[in-house]
Amino acid sequence: MITIYRVLISFLYFLTYPYLAKKYKDGLNERKGLYSSDFKSFVKGKRPLWVHAVSVGEVQSASSFIHEFINGDISNPVVLSTTTHTGREMSEKLLSMKISRHFYYPWDIPWIVKRAVDTIEPVAYVVMETEIWPNILYEMKRKGIPSFLVNGRFSDKSFEKRKGKANFWRDVLSLFTLIMVREQEDCNKLKMLGVPREKIVLTGDCKVDALINRGREIDLTNVRKIVGTGKPLFLAGSTHTGEDEVVLEAFGITRRNSPEAKLVLVPRHPERSERVAELARNYGRTTLLSENSGAAWDIMVIDQIGHLFEFYGVADAAFVGGSIVPKGGQNLMEPALYGVPVTHGPHMEDFREASSRLGSLGVARVVRTAEDLSVKWIEDITESRKEAVRENCRIFFEEHSGASSRSWQLIKDHISL
Repeated sequence: MITIYRVLISFLYFLTYPYLAKKYKDGLNERKGLYSSDFKSFVKGKRPLWVHAVSVGEVQSASSFIHEFINGDISNPVVLSTTTHTGREMSEKLLSMKISRHFYYPWDIPWIVKRAVDTIEPVAYVVMETEIWPNILYEMKRKGIPSFLVNGRFSDKSFEKRKGKANFWRDVLSLFTLIMVREQEDCNKLKMLGVPREKIVLTGDCKVDALINRGREIDLTNVRKIVGTGKPLFLAGSTHTGEDEVVLEAFGITRRNSPEAKLVLVPRHPERSERVAELARNYGRTTLLSENSGAAWDIMVIDQIGHLFEFYGVADAAFVGGSIVPKGGQNLMEPALYGVPVTHGPHMEDFREASSRLGSLGVARVVRTAEDLSVKWIEDITESRKEAVRENCRIFFEEHSGASSRSWQLIKDHISL
């Protein structure tokens, strides 16, 4: 099956290359496994650890794992690949002092990945969360380089697709030396695909450690200046189309009880910000972050990436998007790190165990309508509720930290440094 895949994807590459070359002009040579003389000179003979994090969320997961690696007694450098430009931007923001080089991930074409692996000669290959490409795993196996999936997660949707080609995905996933996953449900799905049990390890969620580290390092001075003080601030993070309307209606209802309240609304995709701002103007004075001149506002729409985490740090209550519409939910642990009460819709499949535990602790609550969200927000800004949530958030993070360290120790036992 893997041989058939290698032939088919090579054929498709030739057919689609003009489109790919146009779409991925940024870093095109690196995507073809062609590197600058400076990059080749740097990696030569150093046997770096190659970590791949496709985009923003995966870079966040990688940050705590890389932190464990560089704080150990290891001299090998770290090189980080991403697929997206936003992933690269996030790596520069979070990891500029920790990684030795960034580069764009090579396309999964047999001769391209061979060229990339021959150039980098990594001591090990680590991929974060969900980015699984057969040819690069095949090449690592062929060259005797151990490969690891860290913080692995398999959504219900992706699992159903893989289940239809179970034999193929069993063979591909078995190329990993170890697969370290976030939740027991992920273990169960891999076993159902036929992946050898000895290759599957439940380690927990590296994002927890990443959040703890970011929380220690973040400076909220500037964002406090932007939002001001003395007014309840509600935040809706990573919203999708269909959720903005619910959030804005809930805010309108809430202001009848708290007329000084403010709302920060962060669309999941910043390119939607102008449209969201248009909707928001029906509910109060609205500004975009990029256009904020210091004038008074009721609603601020964040139209730039990389700000959501810091805005959670100044919120009184938060709604986490991708959950009223069926998108699997977004990371509700980010507001919880700051002890902020959380609401979310019924669709939290991508954060099933975190949402379940935070729900059982009373930190997170499910909403389905604007009226329901408004009621929860009004309750969330009472001092008694905020105090209880802060304590239970502390309990949650004590229970769930340490995945990055566990992952690194497992990898360290399987590689020769």
